[in-house]
Amino acid sequence: MTNFDIVVVGAGPIGLAFAASLAASDLKVALIERRSMADLAQPAFDGREIALTHASVKILQELGAWDAIPCSEKSPLRGARVLNGSSPFALSFDAPHGSAKPLGILVPNHWIRRALFSIVREREHARVFSGCKVVAAQVNPGNAKVTLSDGRQLTAGLLVAADSRLSVLRDLLGIAADINRLGCSMLICRVRHELPHHRIATEWFDHKQTIAMLPLAEGVSSLLVTLPANEVSRLVVMNDADFLAEMSQRCHGRLGTMSLASSRHAYSLVTTWADRFWMPRAALIGDAAVGMHPVTAHGFNIGLGGQHRLAEGILTAWGKGTDIADPSLLRHYETRLRLSAAPLYHATNVLVKLYTDERPLARAARHVGLRLGQHLPFVRRGISAALGR
Repeated sequence: MTNFDIVVVGAGPIGLAFAASLAASDLKVALIERRSMADLAQPAFDGREIALTHASVKILQELGAWDAIPCSEKSPLRGARVLNGSSPFALSFDAPHGSAKPLGILVPNHWIRRALFSIVREREHARVFSGCKVVAAQVNPGNAKVTLSDGRQLTAGLLVAADSRLSVLRDLLGIAADINRLGCSMLICRVRHELPHHRIATEWFDHKQTIAMLPLAEGVSSLLVTLPANEVSRLVVMNDADFLAEMSQRCHGRLGTMSLASSRHAYSLVTTWADRFWMPRAALIGDAAVGMHPVTAHGFNIGLGGQHRLAEGILTAWGKGTDIADPSLLRHYETRLRLSAAPLYHATNVLVKLYTDERPLARAARHVGLRLGQHLPFVRRGISAALGR
């Protein structure tokens, strides 16, 4: 039996950020991850570009991770445009008036993971258990215990689930969640294109598909296509020439001639909302608590902010010499996360339903909705300000 103060299950970016957030203390932290140490140290490109708010950038700066990411991998986002079908009208979001800051900054997911892992690896009081998973978990009044797939057992004062929206640890703890498998998948890859993107992201809701283009380097964008799962599976294995021909057709040539600039990656779309974000001696962070639909590109920011608040509460308790799993501390964490995440989570789900509904009435409603949003400045400015925080 090995004893720790905190056991974190899942070394994705939020789990890593949480472990890094505790670096200012001498709390003993165990991080459990099924991937190998090599994969954690040098994560491969996975297609995902994270749209970071300024609040998220500040957290990464405080952790020391921001400067570990090359400047060439940071792409300022000047604005966003939302289109509906073949209509030339676009709902526009830009940085708040008078602000010199971009709306957000796009950074590859694998670079965020790499930077955070380098911090955790250097922590004297952190230990990574790679290449294994949790097969049993229980919480007691005084501590929590997990059993790993290799037979080892760990105990801690606090157990933290950060192991994805289909969290195994959440299930082992008996915490229910609203899990919505959408039956769609998202294909992501980088493409080079002949027309400039002007650092403007474009999201286009069209007949039975959603397409997004995220601006990266000059003449390079991240292409995201959401389709039924079987269609995405077909596109992943298609040869390059046929794939590009179909993508050009689907995009209606918006960025001119395209060529592939990366490998292709596919992800099933699943949203989750846990019934509770804590129980005695345990807490949920990141996607294990709230798994957002990617259409608003805000899931990572919610997860990063949530782990930051939980870590702050733990560090305050540690500094006072009180219980780092005090129920009032965990309850306060849940309350703040619900207040910050619930409006965007539910609004996003409504947005997805509206913009994927092919009935004539719904198609008319979203066209009217876009124009109404454009002519109500407080709506656009409010959303832009929220994105640019």
